Amino acid sequence: MKKRLILLLFICVSSNCLSQINEIGFLGGGVNYVGDAGPTNYIKPNNIGGSILYKYNLNPRIAIRGTFSYFSLSGNDANSENTIRQQRGFSFKNSINEFAVGIEYNFYEYDLSSRDHTSTPYILLQMAAVDYETPRLKNPDNSYKFTRNTSVSIPFGVGFKTKVYGKIAFAIETTFRYTFTDELDYSTNRFSELDFGGTSNDWYMFSGISLVYTFGRPACFADQR
Repeated sequence: MKKRLILLLFICVSSNCLSQINEIGFLGGGVNYVGDAGPTNYIKPNNIGGSILYKYNLNPRIAIRGTFSYFSLSGNDANSENTIRQQRGFSFKNSINEFAVGIEYNFYEYDLSSRDHTSTPYILLQMAAVDYETPRLKNPDNSYKFTRNTSVSIPFGVGFKTKVYGKIAFAIETTFRYTFTDELDYSTNRFSELDFGGTSNDWYMFSGISLVYTFGRPACFADQR
């Protein structure tokens, strides 16, 4: 009987240690594209975007983060510093859906249930599926019929988060996405007028602020003072 009680106590303690803090919130900000059309500035938001965030905290330093984002990417050669692009005069706008999963690493211990671990800079590394429009057929009036396509991107970036009040936290971050496609700007060798001859894949960046709500049973690493 004594052994059974000890085993039961161990299971309860272990279960408490495996209990984690969940976070859910919204991220809003500006997004911009860098590729074969328009300006080449890496951080120059020209469209508004938004994300839904979910985080599962493994410990005070590491969280698994999932993100669903929706925004538009656009570029206009008229706004480029490149003379050749200005003379070409091409522009585009592409609607993007992105689902990303990865790791958020805190430079300092972060735990909203504690008294003195409520702010930290962090870095982010994810893998993402990117859904975007691409031209497939050319209509008789020289317009294009578009279909959706899916590719992969690698979001990475930096941020800073801090407690606002109670279980609510605020963060500011900038992330860069390297994609495995060169078609976000409609560039394709399927149509000669859209074959820009570029060999580099497209990038896009998201800079914004978020509000996150923490919920769930505090983990065993929480400071219960």
